[in-house]
Amino acid sequence: MSENSFDIVVIGGGPGGYVAAIRAAQLGLKTAVIEREHLGGICLNWGCIPTKALLRSAEVYTMMKHADSFGISAGNVTFDLAKIVKRSRTISRRLTQGVAYLLKKNKVTVIDGTAKLKSNSLVGVTGKDGSALPDISAKHIILATGARARVFPGLEPDGELVWTYKEALVPKELPKSMLVVGTGAIGIEFASFYNALGVDVTVVEVMDRILPVEDEEIAALAQEQFVKQGMTIHAGTTVEKLDKANGQVTATMKAKDGTASQITVDRVILAVGIVGNVENIGLEELGITTDRSHVVVDEWSQTNVAGVYAIGDLSSAPWLAHKASHEGIICVEKIAGLPDLHPLNTSNIPGCTYCTPQIASVGLSEKAAIEAGHEVRVGRFPFQANGKAIALGEPEGMIKTVFDAKTGEMLGAHMVGAEVTELIQGYGIAKTLETTESELMHTIFPHPTLSEMMHESVLDAYDKVIHI
Repeated sequence: MSENSFDIVVIGGGPGGYVAAIRAAQLGLKTAVIEREHLGGICLNWGCIPTKALLRSAEVYTMMKHADSFGISAGNVTFDLAKIVKRSRTISRRLTQGVAYLLKKNKVTVIDGTAKLKSNSLVGVTGKDGSALPDISAKHIILATGARARVFPGLEPDGELVWTYKEALVPKELPKSMLVVGTGAIGIEFASFYNALGVDVTVVEVMDRILPVEDEEIAALAQEQFVKQGMTIHAGTTVEKLDKANGQVTATMKAKDGTASQITVDRVILAVGIVGNVENIGLEELGITTDRSHVVVDEWSQTNVAGVYAIGDLSSAPWLAHKASHEGIICVEKIAGLPDLHPLNTSNIPGCTYCTPQIASVGLSEKAAIEAGHEVRVGRFPFQANGKAIALGEPEGMIKTVFDAKTGEMLGAHMVGAEVTELIQGYGIAKTLETTESELMHTIFPHPTLSEMMHESVLDAYDKVIHI
């Protein structure tokens, strides 16, 4: 095999692409990754990791402001925005360097440049200086080019007054007021961060409620906490236009009942979804099928063109880093011909939102389960009845479980409260193992822990709850 010929070429070095490349190399396949910007993709550089670093700083600041309630005197607590941002960017760079090390360790060839399909086995590459690099041939090509922020006419970001997630991650100064458009994970996490630092935050959501992908009851509890923390929330509201003047932005909004209103703020963050990076990678020339900016694939990530695959945010929902990584592994193992493979079951993919309070879920919401034809049993357990939550000083929240009343199958689990993004994996394992309510009830959970609430929620669904 020549220097520019590979078994697998992955276009894009994000959490889907680099993981797929490492797994391919582990299986003995000669592998290359072509990356135009930075290894780790949006997740490591401008998404998952740096936002969590910012949120951790906000969490520590909030805790320090309430240190007296823990018997600790902290004096006049302040923060340094530049240092908060610097810490976030340092963590991001460290992890990006870690990805480069892992690829090198696994003998994956990394090519810096922009890729474009010439055929289902040939990739053209343009270097960062604009020069043409040698074509790369491959038996299999995996597209992992990711996605970018969606932009609507009249709401275009300018990088100064109207931000996307990139500008929101590296503020030079703290605005006094802010409008966040959209209440998915990105929007509500930034709203939580800036609100914690004292910004007057208003949140707008076009759907009838915030956090539209979450269970309604969980979303309502989260909203109560957001409002208690000082956020202003407008659900069922559309931002019609943004007018800029004198260093501020005036947003014209319309509620579903037709009522119009305006708000003037220092900054606007747009978090209204994503579009796949499908442009200029050769999809049209090869006749690869797309649907609303995402590549259409089968259960093994295969496109309609033999030898070409698509994973992660470029393909189907949910658009999550851990879904992309798992999808990449399944795709590569299928290519390698490994036995006993299972396609990705999206109902087993947990979702996490790192606002305060945190939100996490897996599987069907109560409403979705009923709409799917299930007769359900639902269990609930409040944080305020859990000793560890009270000791932590974070008694706000709830764990909710949804079961099929006939079979005992756990259909979904939904949480809001402290550290639920760490707890959800327990229910994720249970769903993957097709665990029943009986097995969960007979599982012994340690005391004192937050995880005890997971057990009590299951017990509550079957009228056996102990501590409420």
